[in-house]
Amino acid sequence: MSDLLKRTLSGAVYVAVIVMSILYWHGFFWSLLVSIISCWAVHEYDRLTHPHCMLDFYSELAAFALPFSVAYCVTHHSIHLLLFYCIIMVFCVLVELWDKNENPLVHWGFLLVGQVMIALPFALMNVLCLINNYLLLAVFVLIWVNDTFAYCIGVSTAKLPGGNHKMFPRVSPKKSWEGLIGGMVFTIGAAFILNYFGWFDTIVKEGNGYVIAGAFGLIVSIFGTLGDLVESLMKRTVGVKDSGHFLPGHGGVLDRFDSSLMAAPMVLFLVLLMIC
Repeated sequence: MSDLLKRTLSGAVYVAVIVMSILYWHGFFWSLLVSIISCWAVHEYDRLTHPHCMLDFYSELAAFALPFSVAYCVTHHSIHLLLFYCIIMVFCVLVELWDKNENPLVHWGFLLVGQVMIALPFALMNVLCLINNYLLLAVFVLIWVNDTFAYCIGVSTAKLPGGNHKMFPRVSPKKSWEGLIGGMVFTIGAAFILNYFGWFDTIVKEGNGYVIAGAFGLIVSIFGTLGDLVESLMKRTVGVKDSGHFLPGHGGVLDRFDSSLMAAPMVLFLVLLMIC
């Protein structure tokens, strides 16, 4: 099987699982799936940044517990599972007493970065899905639109006589300002289409549907791109191309969810502003 065919098939399976799980499994099963993905993503992060550390197992357990406990807290109005997560985090700090590492501050720093930048955004995805599953699905759809058209326009403008203008060539040599703007335009246009079909009805008030849709698309485009850049910076720092081998031809879990890790929390902030 060719690499292109593997990439196409694995990408199609990935998209199908995300869409079906958000639409039809957006309760307990979606929360469980996100917790597993969160744990896997933190595992990739731990392996890249500080392999063979005593803290790894407990940080990954905490990354599994946080999304699920936040979902339980929202649906059952109970903090019991959040207390369990707090206990795990306390143990994560104390486990350094038994480790022979000479600089526990480094491991504690890695722990907090993994929880704040990976596990917490996955937990907030659960909150967004519980408010309205179409809002979370819209985040993923718009990220895919943004990535596709930013790439296409970036490649096209790179062929012009003067080339295009690179955003951060040290971090991601192929990303350009032209690609960002093009992706942004198409993402906002796609958000208008989703608004027409009622995907944003939960947060839309009379007469401001397309304004909210435009803001939604703009947030996803900007912060999705920033999430991608942040993960690229991390990979370049440790000298790897992909975070893992989650999907053939697509890299690891972090490679697939990097954009949503920054876009989903910002979208949730917009949603809370609209409904509160």
